[in-house]
Amino acid sequence: MTAPKVTQPSDFASPDDVVERLRGERYLADPTIGLTVYLAQRLEKPLLVEGPAGAGKTELARSVARATGARLIRLQCYEGLDESKALYEWNYKKQLLRIQAGEHQEWAGLEEDIFSESFLLARPLLSAIQANEPVVLLVDEIDRLEVEAEALMLEVLADFQVTIPELGTIVATRRPRVFLTSNNTRDLSEALKRRCLFLPIDYPTVERERDILLTRVDGLSVTLADQVSRIVRSIRDLDLKKPPSISEAIDWARTLVLLGTESVGPADAPRTLHVLLKYEADIERARRRLLGLPDDVDGRPAHVDSFRNPEGGER
Repeated sequence: MTAPKVTQPSDFASPDDVVERLRGERYLADPTIGLTVYLAQRLEKPLLVEGPAGAGKTELARSVARATGARLIRLQCYEGLDESKALYEWNYKKQLLRIQAGEHQEWAGLEEDIFSESFLLARPLLSAIQANEPVVLLVDEIDRLEVEAEALMLEVLADFQVTIPELGTIVATRRPRVFLTSNNTRDLSEALKRRCLFLPIDYPTVERERDILLTRVDGLSVTLADQVSRIVRSIRDLDLKKPPSISEAIDWARTLVLLGTESVGPADAPRTLHVLLKYEADIERARRRLLGLPDDVDGRPAHVDSFRNPEGGER
């Protein structure tokens, strides 16, 4: 008979508790997020969070860590990541010094010494496995890894253990909460997916983004928050190289408050679009759309100065 799961003081009591405690960390979770985070905790399953860049996936893991008092351990994925950066590596310099210091010692004893834990450099995955305190392990942008590199994660995600040939298998005494994020730039392997619960996250609705802005930006009025969220939504609907993230919408709202702006409309927005958008072509496309100007014949914005009006004067 399987022993019942021991509830920790930091555990969420219910899906509603997830939503409420995340709100206390200024992360506005909807009921689906609350339910899925709660189920991941109860089932002790990693949570795969997938959606567009800037939709709040990484911030969800950070907020769960803060809400539960857990230490956040982050593995930022990138092309070429290998086990020496994800799992562990040996401290070769320290091993060499030990070999030199024990040059007259028998090799069998020396070998046992240099391949002990004191010579091991734990990377994020192993650090999370070895931790005795509550830990949130964030494997960020896992879709940036090559398919072969996903195998690094499978043993950890399946059994929460790491095998080191020289030391044996290290099993977690306390399972970390695991969040994997993906921007959906490629399909992840079935082996990885079946080990996780799945949570799709998209950009928030206008109303929810307005509430996020009000939570995150001091001095922001409800009227200005609503205007910002509606303009941001209309800009995200354009074919942009990089749609504005939630954090960039927050930066834009803070900018408007700093400038003493009480109201912003389509004609006012272009002056500060460079805070919201990070590519010149995106700024120009958004500017022309907000001002009701046509795109050129192939759908691209005409090449004009982003901060000049049609008569040539400065905006």
